[in-house]
Amino acid sequence: MSPSRPSARPSPPRPAFHDRRGGPAPRPSPLLKPWRGVIETYRPYLPVSSKTPVITLLEGNTPLIPSRVLSRRVGGRAEVYLKYEGMNPTGSFKDRGMTVAISKAVEAKSVAVLCASTGNTSASASAYAARAGVRSIVLIPSGAIALGKLSQALIHGARVVAVEANFDACLALAKSLAQLHPITLVNSINPHRIEGQKTCAFEICDALGRAPDINITPVGNAGNITAQWKGYREYYDRGRIRRLPLMAGFQAEGAAPLVKGKIITHPRTIATAIRIGHPASWQGALAASEESHGFIRAVSDRQILQAYRLLAAEEGVFVEPASAAAVAGLLALAESGYFTQRVRSRHRGGPLIVCILTGHGLKDPERAIKSIRVPRPLPPALSTIAKAIGLK
Repeated sequence: MSPSRPSARPSPPRPAFHDRRGGPAPRPSPLLKPWRGVIETYRPYLPVSSKTPVITLLEGNTPLIPSRVLSRRVGGRAEVYLKYEGMNPTGSFKDRGMTVAISKAVEAKSVAVLCASTGNTSASASAYAARAGVRSIVLIPSGAIALGKLSQALIHGARVVAVEANFDACLALAKSLAQLHPITLVNSINPHRIEGQKTCAFEICDALGRAPDINITPVGNAGNITAQWKGYREYYDRGRIRRLPLMAGFQAEGAAPLVKGKIITHPRTIATAIRIGHPASWQGALAASEESHGFIRAVSDRQILQAYRLLAAEEGVFVEPASAAAVAGLLALAESGYFTQRVRSRHRGGPLIVCILTGHGLKDPERAIKSIRVPRPLPPALSTIAKAIGLK
């Protein structure tokens, strides 16, 4: 028998209300059961027990936003949704995996947690470590991390070490440190990270009532596409969904080792969160794409920035550049005729597509500032200001 729906939130019994004239009064809106974070919501699917101390910032439950603009771009009665993971507590999807990884580290009585990071992992690890009362140590590639993310790690009290090397070298150093000292490594090679991150797929299915036809996600260290596929597979195996989605991943052209089939020694892209040349979850990502009959492709920095601006200007959704890689990939597929020529929905209507937006735009405010024209100051004269804003 399938487990009860983890995300169900039953309303409390409604009392009988009457107005002063004796007739029935309008009933108040039903109260929803408070969200308790991904561990408590999806406990039957996660490697936790009654002995696991739950370290949570109430992550998860992020918006699944319908996109009319992108649906029109795809055409063919497509429905496109945006899973806005930037609404997690530290502003990225990393919080899903970190709540499980830090909880298990505390259960194992680790003296500290350690990660190599291009930004989002360090922000999440340091926040959850602070919540747990344990030390956090972060190795970052010098000059290759957005200040918005670095500031998070620093304010949460992490011991941050800038290394004159790229992310892949930092991760190798972190692995060695974790082997030599009683420290828990919380990068996505930690299996508990993948376990937590798979809850994104659970939430998508719970919200839609089924799996999407296509799941599109950015790919950097490749833990996300690996975890999402794991989540869909588990829901399918337990009878929660009837079909599995096609998994499509997109890397930046200058940091596309999975597309090129080789390690990229010097990855280059403006999307710092996916500037990775040797993904830790390489095999998991390939398995997700192959088993789902999907693919992993590359988009240019120009395409990423175009999608970045489109989301902000036309959908009101502000993401970091790496997140926009998913939408850039969607638009590239639409322009190539992929959806009209090759994709037929297995349901009535057009294809149902979900793009994963992995991080909030405030993670990288410098990029936003570079992408817009900053207005020059004007004198405080009503006529001058009216003219500047297009009023006669």
